[in-house]
Amino acid sequence: MQSLDVCKRSSGKIWHRKPTPSTDNGLMVSITNSQSGPLSQNGRNIRFLHTSFDNSGDCFIAGDHQGNIFLFDLNKNRFALTQKCGHPCTALAYNLRRKTEFLVGLSDYSLKCFDTDTKEMVAWMKGHESAIGSVSVHASGRYALTTSYDTAQLWDLDTFQRKRKLNIKEDVGIVQVFFLPLSNTIITGFKDDTIFGWESDTLNCKYQLPVPPGKSPHYKAYAPTRDGRLLAAGGRSRFIHLWDLDTHRLLRIIELPVKVTAVKQLVFLPDNFDAGANQTLGVLSQDGIIRFINVHTCKLLFDVGGVENRINNVTVSPGGRYLVAVMEDGSLHVYNLHTMSQELSKPPAPLVKVVTNNKMSDTVSTERSSILKKGRSLSAPARGKENRLQEYEREDLKELPETLNSERLKAILKGYGEYPAKYRMFIWRSILRLPENHTAYAALVDKGTHPAYTKIHEDYPVKSRKLLRILQRILSALAHWSPIFGETQYLPVLAFPFVKLFQNNHLVCFEILATFMVNWGDHWFEYFPNPPINILAMIENVLAHHDKYLLQHFVKYGVTSQIYAWPLLETLFSEVLTREEWLMLFDNVFTNHPSFLLMVVVAYAMSARGPLMQCVELDDFRYFYHHRNAVDIRRVIKEAYRLMEATPDDLHPRGSLQDFRHLTVGQYPVFNKYPKFIVDYQVQERERIRQEELDYMRQRQVSLEMQKETVKRQQEEEAWYRQQQLLLDAEEKRRRMIQTEEQKLVDQRKRLYAMNREVKLKELQLLDAARRKFLHFQKQQREAELKRLDDEVQRKALLRDQETETALEEAEIRNLELQLQKKMFEQELFRDFATAGQQLRTEQDMHRKQAELEERIQQRLRDAERERQVEIRKQLQENLAKAAQQNIESWAQNEFEYRRRVEDLERETKSVQLAKTSSENRELEREVHDLMLQCQEKREGDVEEKQEELEAQKHLASKADKRRLEFVEDEARLAQEHGKSMTEDALYATRKQRLGQSYLNNTSQSSAWNTLQTSTEPESSVSLERSSRTFDQQELALLNEVRRLRQKLAIENRNKKPPTVYDST
Repeated sequence: MQSLDVCKRSSGKIWHRKPTPSTDNGLMVSITNSQSGPLSQNGRNIRFLHTSFDNSGDCFIAGDHQGNIFLFDLNKNRFALTQKCGHPCTALAYNLRRKTEFLVGLSDYSLKCFDTDTKEMVAWMKGHESAIGSVSVHASGRYALTTSYDTAQLWDLDTFQRKRKLNIKEDVGIVQVFFLPLSNTIITGFKDDTIFGWESDTLNCKYQLPVPPGKSPHYKAYAPTRDGRLLAAGGRSRFIHLWDLDTHRLLRIIELPVKVTAVKQLVFLPDNFDAGANQTLGVLSQDGIIRFINVHTCKLLFDVGGVENRINNVTVSPGGRYLVAVMEDGSLHVYNLHTMSQELSKPPAPLVKVVTNNKMSDTVSTERSSILKKGRSLSAPARGKENRLQEYEREDLKELPETLNSERLKAILKGYGEYPAKYRMFIWRSILRLPENHTAYAALVDKGTHPAYTKIHEDYPVKSRKLLRILQRILSALAHWSPIFGETQYLPVLAFPFVKLFQNNHLVCFEILATFMVNWGDHWFEYFPNPPINILAMIENVLAHHDKYLLQHFVKYGVTSQIYAWPLLETLFSEVLTREEWLMLFDNVFTNHPSFLLMVVVAYAMSARGPLMQCVELDDFRYFYHHRNAVDIRRVIKEAYRLMEATPDDLHPRGSLQDFRHLTVGQYPVFNKYPKFIVDYQVQERERIRQEELDYMRQRQVSLEMQKETVKRQQEEEAWYRQQQLLLDAEEKRRRMIQTEEQKLVDQRKRLYAMNREVKLKELQLLDAARRKFLHFQKQQREAELKRLDDEVQRKALLRDQETETALEEAEIRNLELQLQKKMFEQELFRDFATAGQQLRTEQDMHRKQAELEERIQQRLRDAERERQVEIRKQLQENLAKAAQQNIESWAQNEFEYRRRVEDLERETKSVQLAKTSSENRELEREVHDLMLQCQEKREGDVEEKQEELEAQKHLASKADKRRLEFVEDEARLAQEHGKSMTEDALYATRKQRLGQSYLNNTSQSSAWNTLQTSTEPESSVSLERSSRTFDQQELALLNEVRRLRQKLAIENRNKKPPTVYDST
């Protein structure tokens, strides 16, 4: 067993030496994914979760717990990391229509499609609300079914859109939903053990399998056969139910060993000979061991796994050759199932069976009897040597399988001329008894390509590169096995038919060629490098005995055995026969003695005797034996059998050739029947030539490199000279350009000097004109300035007079405005008090009306309650009276003598009820009276509180009136003082402005004084020494104070309520 660790590797080889699985466990390779820790080299193991094979069966993908998807190619011995999903995978599917794409279900409930070549995501599908447990792909690869715990969804893989969704009840969960192979049927298994079949196109229910009677099987695993006719189901029991899907009936119940208590997974193994009706069922149980059982014989074939490392799940390749198991420790184990049991891929019994005679009866059909007679005639021991030969063949054939013996095979060849194409390869392997030495063949292959076949593609240009590589590998293995095969020129032509036939099984192809060389080509190399003269002499002797005229014709025209016999042998008839004819020929060659092949060469010439007798040119003979001809191969084989029987012993090749010898097991036999010194000399010469060629190639390579270097240097030198010439040309060009530009610059400078002189003259003229103009303008400005100063003096004098008069008028107007503002402010205060009083009275009236309204409403409620109680009492009395009357009438009919006593009891009852009712009414009236007293006391307390509040508000209002009157008096006094100061300042300013005028006299002063006295109080004094600036500052301060006081009064009026009664007069 080999092991592989894909730790931190993106690609590499799966194994370094091809594994040879044993028959005990069949394990080929163990794959792990370890991750080293930061403190130790032995880190944790990343567990693999699921695997899936592609349609070819040679590649599979595996997903681990970190979402890494690895691709393993068992045929090419390569693995690669194809994708990093980031989430653990829950399901995989690699059998899509596009071979490079695969589906992966992730733990985030999504389904993604990736491409293994481009390593890119193709599609991202969402729709599940829980983890996807399984993915089933239709046989066409167009549709896919995904199953989770609560739903199943059908996806179209062309558009990657959801096509349908299966909704179920909450109490019934889904176990598995999958496509039946080779059909359009969908199978659904539910947790209640019901199984339904649906049409995938219309999703109509086709059938339902009946639930088995008895204890519930609790199905957990299902597996259909490849032809879709049988369905196996198992669960939490050791019984497997086998259903026939054609009749929808339970076909068989298989009971597993006592160790098995539950079935985890079921899988059918494909077989090459069962046409899809799989017979071997793999059962993975709870103990981690998968047991393979024949469902028809119920025979346990073999098992895989153990208790020490259990299997979690398995995947089988479509061809049934490989099995990949995900182990309990997270590793992958790859098994080769064909090495574990001979029952797998076992061919069926032959279609033709020969009836043998016994002492009791001799009843055979006419056709079979004729076949047997021919067989007896061919196998009758006529001579002692032939008798010993037949006994040796019988002993060898005893080692063949029971169904393959010489008599049956020869009977098939005699009757049909060839073996069935379906079983030909198996029969060849059985007849030749190939040992299948994997280790020995791997050792030969590991030696690499033989030097003699490194350039085989030049001599044999095969279109298929795959066939060319296989041919090169097998020829190299033969050359490493025996040096003679490295010197044989015709070996590729001889081996090519077998390579093309066994291109998928290199080991079988190699061993068939080795067996052929050991038995049929044993004497071919005795005269190497010449053709086998001894073998050709045998053929010529047989031809001379049976057709001497044909031989004489060959001799007449110089046609030797190297022309008519050796081309057929070195190509093994592949140039002159078709594929079917060649297979038919070698069916007979491998079944008979090695001398049969030489007889076929003679028979081919004798069968084509007519065309050959007509040929007279040597080229015609060569063309005939190198191209296909109109020769019946069945006639050739029949003629060869006749020659085998009719040739005398002294001429028969059987006396010179040894009997059939199969290859030894373990290691291949030594093949050294050739002139060793010639081969060694050729090997040495070839090696010397190869070394000389290598030396020549090295010298040639050095010469080529030197030549390339010389050419490169020449090119660089030429490029440098070209570059220098270009630089010189560019320099000369630029020098001429500079001279031209300098001449242009000199001319421009001359023109510029002339222009500057003209500009200077113009500037002098303009400066002179501007100076004269400026002097004239300055004179005009001075004259205008003097005139403006005179006008300004006059204007200021008039303005002073106007300002004095305006100041006096403004002072008078200001005094009047202040008095008017005082009156308006007082009226506004009175109006505010009146409005506040009116609002207060309105609020009191509304409150009083609301109280009266509430009182009336309560009175009405009390009256209504009293009336309702009266009505209730009346109704009760009426009901009692009616009940009593009915009671009296009913009792009066039966007991007439007790009428008076009943009437007295009823009157007493009425009186008691009335007394009780009256007492209850009195209690209620007493409670109502108490409540009314409480309400009255409460209202009287509220009235007293309101009167106290009213008195307090009246007191506050009187204080506010007193404060308001004081404020008004202060305002009036301040206004009078302000008026006096303004008048004094105005008179003082006027007098100062008019000191130089003579018309100011005492009369005007006395009139101004009288005017001032009339507007102020007698005790006020006027100060005429204040300046105009002080007057303006006082006026502004007074206006700000008045504004502040007004705002303060307005705020107090808003916050305080005026008295309830206010006299507006």
